[in-house]
Amino acid sequence: MGGTRRILIGCAIIFGVGIVLALVGPFGSFEAPFGLRLLYWLAMSYAGYFLYFPAMVAARALAPRLDLPEPALWAAACLIVTLPMAAVTWIANFLWHPPRWPTLEEALSHYFNVLVLGALVCALFWFAQARRADPVEPEAEPIGTAPPRLLERLPAHLRSAPIALEMEDHYVRVHTAQGSALLLMRMRDAVAELDNMPGALVHRSWWVAQGAVQGVRRDGRNVRLQLTGGIEAPVARTQVSALEAAGWL
Repeated sequence: MGGTRRILIGCAIIFGVGIVLALVGPFGSFEAPFGLRLLYWLAMSYAGYFLYFPAMVAARALAPRLDLPEPALWAAACLIVTLPMAAVTWIANFLWHPPRWPTLEEALSHYFNVLVLGALVCALFWFAQARRADPVEPEAEPIGTAPPRLLERLPAHLRSAPIALEMEDHYVRVHTAQGSALLLMRMRDAVAELDNMPGALVHRSWWVAQGAVQGVRRDGRNVRLQLTGGIEAPVARTQVSALEAAGWL
């Protein structure tokens, strides 16, 4: 359901992008009638969305597994996907020009033009998702006597002390000893509703309860925390020193 909603929102944004491009008429398209420009730029915008979007999703999924900065993977994905997108737009440009193969100089210039537009739209989506997932500083203050407010959002049969919080798209998955549930909220808001329960944001997409850590698994520079219930949480390299100093590792 969350994935469908995200695609619908993305399609609505891309529709607006296509209209703006049709009005501006970049790269010589302004000379064409508005109706033809609108059809062209909407088609190119949606073609770009369905090429770039899966690449961005893959980059986001791979970032914690490879323990690499997510923006760097987004940039790499954008550079790669621009190759097929440039081919699509070159063929579509036969609307304005007779079909022919580009020269090397034309191919590089065309790739750069497509890259600029693709990167701008990808940056728009990046900043939109980054605002929904702002990282939170680790906290390890004593828990209060009342149960965390976050538990009130869970089904009754899952209301026990959280083991970990895991970001999944626009949702936070709350892991407990009885199972897990998805909550439509930002990570920082979910952590705030833990009411200072001892724990830390060990990765930008994982918060872990301090008492749930049962072991540590290392694979080269990659570190993963082994938690209650067989759950494993990746540790960002930038957090390793702080967690070692705090006695977590």
